[in-house]
This record gives sequence, C-alpha cells and structure tokens, in this order.
Amino acid sequence: MKLIAGDIGGTKTILALFTSEDGPEKPLYEDTRPSGSYGSLEAVVREFTDRYGITDVDRAVFGVAGPVMGERARITNLSWEIDASRLRKEFGLRRVKLINDLQAVAYGIALLRDEDLFTLNRGVADSTGPKAVIAAGTGLGEAYLTWDGRHYIAHASEGGHTEFGPSNALELELLKYLMERFDHVSYERVCSGTGIPNIYSFLKDTGIHDEPGWFAERLAREPDTTALIVSAGLGGEESCEICRQTVRMFLSILGAEAGNLALNFLAAGGVYVGGGIPSRLISIIDESPFMESFFRKGRLSHVLTPFPVHLILNPRTGLLGAAFFGLEIMDTLSP
Repeated sequence: MKLIAGDIGGTKTILALFTSEDGPEKPLYEDTRPSGSYGSLEAVVREFTDRYGITDVDRAVFGVAGPVMGERARITNLSWEIDASRLRKEFGLRRVKLINDLQAVAYGIALLRDEDLFTLNRGVADSTGPKAVIAAGTGLGEAYLTWDGRHYIAHASEGGHTEFGPSNALELELLKYLMERFDHVSYERVCSGTGIPNIYSFLKDTGIHDEPGWFAERLAREPDTTALIVSAGLGGEESCEICRQTVRMFLSILGAEAGNLALNFLAAGGVYVGGGIPSRLISIIDESPFMESFFRKGRLSHVLTPFPVHLILNPRTGLLGAAFFGLEIMDTLSP
C-alpha cells in the first residue's frame, strides 16, 4: 500500500510518500514547498507526484493547520480550501483523510526518540494517562491524546483561539493594548509567530522598553519580523533588550497556556511543546519564566508537578504523525 502524507501549514507544505512495507519512519520521497506560492493543495500534490513519477497511490492523509469539518478544511493562515472528496477524484485515491495538524503532531509523538525531545520537567509519566500537545508556529495549535485500551487516539482542538487570559499585571496591560486593535484577543494573538510582533509593539508603544534605532532600521527592511525579533532576543552581538523581553514574555505566556492545557486534560501522560519557535529558543528556555508560569496554578499547582514536560525538537513530527495515522491507526477506527 502506498500513502501520501502531508503536513500542511500556512508557511510551508511538506509531502512524502510512504509504503506499508517500509512504515511511517522511512519515506520513499519527501518534498517541502512554500504554501503561499500555490493556489491549492491539489497544485502542490500534482507537482509532487509528477516530479517523482508517483503512481498507484492507495490513500492520503493530510494534517492541516485549521479546523477540519467532515471532509473539508480551511487553512487558518492561508486562503486554501481543502476538500477530501475532490482530492480523491483528482488523484484516483481510495481514501483521503484530513486531520488537524496538531492531531498529526500528537500521533507523531509515538515515533519520537530521546534525541527528538528536550525535557523541561522529568516528572513521572502515567503510561496510559492523557497527553497534551501545544505548538507555537505561524499560529498556535493545541491537541490531546487519550488511551483507548490499544493505542493513543489524538483529538483536535482550536484552543489557541480561546480568549487570552493575563496572569500578571504586565500581561493585563498587554491585553488592554491589544483590545484596542483587535475585536478578539486570543492566545494566538500573543503566543505564535504572528503574535510575537504584537508583544514587541506593545513594549515599544507603551514606552516600557526603548526601540534601538539600528534595530528599527532593520525591522523596516525585514519581511519576516518575527524571525528577526527572536534572533535578537536570543542574545549575541546583535541582541537588544526589547527583543529579549519580548521573547521572555512570549515564553511566560506559552508556559501558562501549556499549564492550562495540562489542567484541562489532566495530562499525566505528559505535555509536549512543539512548533518552530519554541525549538529555536532551546538555549534560553530553561532560564526563562516558562516552567514557573506552567506551574503557577494556585491551589492546583501541585497537580502539575509530576506531569512530564517535553520540548519537541524534530520538525518532521507532524509529517510522521500523518503517516503513522494513515498506516497504523486509520483502519482501526470507524469510517
């Protein structure tokens, strides 16, 4: 059996071909394309299959960065509308399944090795306890897993779009600032690639931190302001204080929301933090407010103490999870 698996995001689309013989960890072909350069998922898949001469594919599974409603999905940070029935017809596939991208990441956890994880809290994992996943990339995604007696089943969530809840006076001022600019201030507005510039603007516009002239000039020339802010926030020769504080505030909010997720699902099986931004911040995350914010839950702080917390380092986790679902899990579930 041949399977096309995909990790479909607002920034990039990763496609790969897998077989049941080789399993979900050994793709025959793999390709990454900029999502914004294509008008549809069909266009990317067609280019992928044509490039490698791929034929006789039985099924496809796509992890998509947006809510999946039945056989359709819309990418939150992209104009694509994805229709599973349309994909089946165009490529002659027997089965096509759309799952949320964080569901795919959640399924991919089963394939991660020790070197794919950076442990923030070792804890003691419940071998069949619920697991929680939060990922900060272009947007903010959340998902969770539950044990069904045979394997873990991943469940989608759009928790990243719930209302941002400040946990200290500075974050309260941030909320007030953003409420004047957006009709709905979600966690994604502050805790994602699109949210980091919002934190930076808050610190600058309110006068809490000065913006260096040299950095303002660089920002004006740089199309990816988030990457520039994060890079300067990591330190080194071109560091600046406002960027450092932006990154620390981001990590504090991410830690608080990871703790919220852990409480919501009593994630005794572990909490997994993914996405391209947290993995870039591995060198400073231990000294950041992340874990302090994670544990700061008042009377129930002690509940979180034994929960393992891991940072996902493998950027292909979503792709591997989509393949794992298509080869190992999909046929065990109801159609």
